[in-house]
Amino acid sequence: MAAPTEGPEKADLTKKGSGATEPGSAAERAAPASTRSADFGIDTTAKTTSEAVRAYLTNLRNGDLGALPALLGLLALFILFTGLDSGGTFPSLLNLANLLQQGAGSTIIAMGLVFVLLTGEIDLAAGTASGLAASVMALHLVAGGNLLGAMGTTVFILFALVVVLAIALALILRIWAGAAFSAVALILLAIGFPPNPWLQMLMAVCVGVVIGCLTGFLVAKVGMPSFVVTLALFIAWQGVILQLIGDGGTLGLRDPVLFAVANGNLSTLWSWVLFAVAAGGYAAVLLNRQASRRRLGLVAQPTGLVLLKIAAVVVLAAIATLLLTQNRGPGSVVISGVPYVVPIVLVLMVIGTFVLDRTRFGRHVYAVGGNREAARRAGINVVRIRATVFVISSAFAAIGAIVYSSKVGSVSPTSGGGNTLLFAVGAAVIGGTSLFGGRGRISNAVIGGAVLATVNNGLGLLGMPASVVFLVNGVVLLLAAGVDVLSRRRSAVSTR
Repeated sequence: MAAPTEGPEKADLTKKGSGATEPGSAAERAAPASTRSADFGIDTTAKTTSEAVRAYLTNLRNGDLGALPALLGLLALFILFTGLDSGGTFPSLLNLANLLQQGAGSTIIAMGLVFVLLTGEIDLAAGTASGLAASVMALHLVAGGNLLGAMGTTVFILFALVVVLAIALALILRIWAGAAFSAVALILLAIGFPPNPWLQMLMAVCVGVVIGCLTGFLVAKVGMPSFVVTLALFIAWQGVILQLIGDGGTLGLRDPVLFAVANGNLSTLWSWVLFAVAAGGYAAVLLNRQASRRRLGLVAQPTGLVLLKIAAVVVLAAIATLLLTQNRGPGSVVISGVPYVVPIVLVLMVIGTFVLDRTRFGRHVYAVGGNREAARRAGINVVRIRATVFVISSAFAAIGAIVYSSKVGSVSPTSGGGNTLLFAVGAAVIGGTSLFGGRGRISNAVIGGAVLATVNNGLGLLGMPASVVFLVNGVVLLLAAGVDVLSRRRSAVSTR
């Protein structure tokens, strides 16, 4: 049984007796750092580099593993496949760049699923939701912009009514961004537009948001279990995809812009510009965070440790950029530059990380995942938070659909089904996101996606049959789930 916490009445009396100011008040903000520091106790204790390292090791022993198992597993896989591939294909520049492009779609879907998993929910419909978004995008391209003629009058009207319903539900839930994107989808459907890759990609994302609004309302407002709702929608969206494309049909994406999303590369100059922006931004964020915490009198990581982190990232990024800017084309074909999917994934990861780490919404997501009832009693709109994460998940699923459809150059009735969802969920969990909620980061999905992409790519190059590929992926996911359970159990024991 947990020990009783100090009641609010006692806390108020303590404040009045000690003359403490109200947290967040103007008086508190005006107080010197030394005065504010005393209010935070152990959080303001200065640490040397050795103390910080010992604290990290203590956290590991207490079960706070984070993405460490996935990183170690990724390193082991690279060493293993490099050693087993006698032809030297796996470590080649062409294959490594292709590996990034192959795994980007599922990784982006996994990034959206992290938001759902953080609240302790699951979105089994993310795969077919992405397939539906890709189907609408491809159908518009193939039909020359005439969705009404391609869908048929009845299906088109029903589709428009579903979009209107999504707008209404988003307004009821007060998810303003969801209502706005759904309204854009309705406008694009109503006015029509000639084939345009940018508007078609926008429509795909808007369709994803529409799906998210429906899912979020059923789970958060109606109160249906997310497993049941998303499983039902997984099947339903598969039926809609079959209706739009036809059984056995395929819609080709014969557009240079859409094809380049997953197959194109930055020029050498822009590759190095990306490196400078990414490395410089990472360094600026870490240094600014350390300076801010020191200025406020809070504990900050030792300068040496911060500089070491920055140096490691800069060196690794520089090596990767240098390798990717070399010609990796077979024969006389010249292929060089960082693939477009790299900045796409980086931008989404930065935005997602900022939302979760630096916004009120992000803190509320972690709070709801940690203890839903406590979050409700603290004044958090739990219904809105739970619904919004499904909107985000479906929007990311649509972006992932654009990427993986671009890679294969077509959309089929099986798009988004089968392995797509399994690999996306697996990527999030393998990277370190907890299935129990309240623990995880967007970067976990990127690391987990790299692990699964490496497994599939390496086994494929070794000529392993599909049965072995499925078996290995299942074992890897099972190990990740086991590590999650054991680490949470260890963490619970250490806090008693």
